[in-house]
Amino acid sequence: MANDPVTPARRGSKGDPEGKKPPTTEEMLRLISGSTPHSRELGLEVVHSARGMAIMRLPWHERLVGNPDEMVMHGGVVTTLLDSVCGMATMSARQPPERIVTLDLRIDYQRPATPHLDLFARAEVTKMTRTIAFLSAIAYQDDPKDTVALATGTFMFVGKRRKNGGGKKPA
Repeated sequence: MANDPVTPARRGSKGDPEGKKPPTTEEMLRLISGSTPHSRELGLEVVHSARGMAIMRLPWHERLVGNPDEMVMHGGVVTTLLDSVCGMATMSARQPPERIVTLDLRIDYQRPATPHLDLFARAEVTKMTRTIAFLSAIAYQDDPKDTVALATGTFMFVGKRRKNGGGKKPA
């Protein structure tokens, strides 16, 4: 999935003055899971997605180890996985998908990840307002009931990126 190109915007739809449709949820998920250098470097993969829910996998690799004596995955890598899966679930909650930012992410580590096993994360939107999404997520390995970490997150919808780079609208 990491090497799939993102489908370019389509032109000429009704009610779309610029002649472009926003990317589909699938296109956004591909973009998040494989096109950013950070996600690619870590090897994050989308396992499943549905509206307001996502599951990702982080393959175990020695370069992701935080404690070489015990070969335990670094906590920052676990945090990145949880933030990414929450962001993906948030973006998939709206049609068309919108850009988002992380406002808050709380992680409670339950146990160290077992060395040499892939890590999975599942996130679900639990409540959504016009501008904010609230999520819960878990990180696990073989059994979702045996959690490595629990997370709660708050994400804000920021809409479309302005062509002038954000900020105030041009006069």
